[in-house]
Amino acid sequence: MEEPAELAPAVRSILSAARDRAAEGRSGTVPVADARDFPAALEAAEADERVPVIAEIKPTSPTTDGTREDDPVALAESMVAGGAAALSVLTEPAHFGGSTETLERVREAVDVPVLRKDFVVDESQLDAVESDVILLIARFVGDDLPDLLAAAHDRGFQVLVEVHDRDELAAAIDAGATIIGVNNRDLARLTVDLTTFESVAPDAPDDVTLIAESGIGSPVDVRRMRTAGADGLLIGSAIMDGDVEANTRELTAATEATDKTTSDGETTDEAASGHTTST
Repeated sequence: MEEPAELAPAVRSILSAARDRAAEGRSGTVPVADARDFPAALEAAEADERVPVIAEIKPTSPTTDGTREDDPVALAESMVAGGAAALSVLTEPAHFGGSTETLERVREAVDVPVLRKDFVVDESQLDAVESDVILLIARFVGDDLPDLLAAAHDRGFQVLVEVHDRDELAAAIDAGATIIGVNNRDLARLTVDLTTFESVAPDAPDDVTLIAESGIGSPVDVRRMRTAGADGLLIGSAIMDGDVEANTRELTAATEATDKTTSDGETTDEAASGHTTST
């Protein structure tokens, strides 16, 4: 497919690296046996009065400073202990420090669904590693979305199709997507705006599992996205920055605002002092 116009240089580099990896090819397929039910895991968290958070293990990224070198299995276990309904694991090596080996180790260590977060542009990339869910980015795969979605389903994967606007949402629905993520990050400029989810979500069918992605940095943001219709929230940097278990617990517990009266008589949302780092 043709490369989308007006992408940030970092995104162009990521796409180029993805195409290079796809060109290397891979023999055989990697079927997923007994994939853990991703929508059911989100529903179970909600039934347990937890916000359905997909916590992301992201060692680094083009939009964050530094690299976190903790054992990813320890991070994963801390996220689950903090209440995460599911996990996302980066497998893109060149820009995010991820690997398929990391995903394998994490998936073996936890009992929640694991999303493979990568930049899939060719069917051969689907066979890199077992996971419960894989990501397809509508903007990057374009007209190939229906075929890639079908190929992923044939392998037993659940698929999170990522969109950024109403046109991409319509294309995802037409392709048969039932799990859709709305990315608040504009890939052209790498800027984040939470109104993106709020503007796209109303057009999603009720039977779609809808995920809010990027820019969710505090309990206030969590409640905002939930109010706008998010069935789950994919959160990376705000969890990875500091105590992973405590950060996860704070965000999964953000089910209601806690009002606090200040010394001058004003009422504020106590959660507003939470994390503001975007994912």
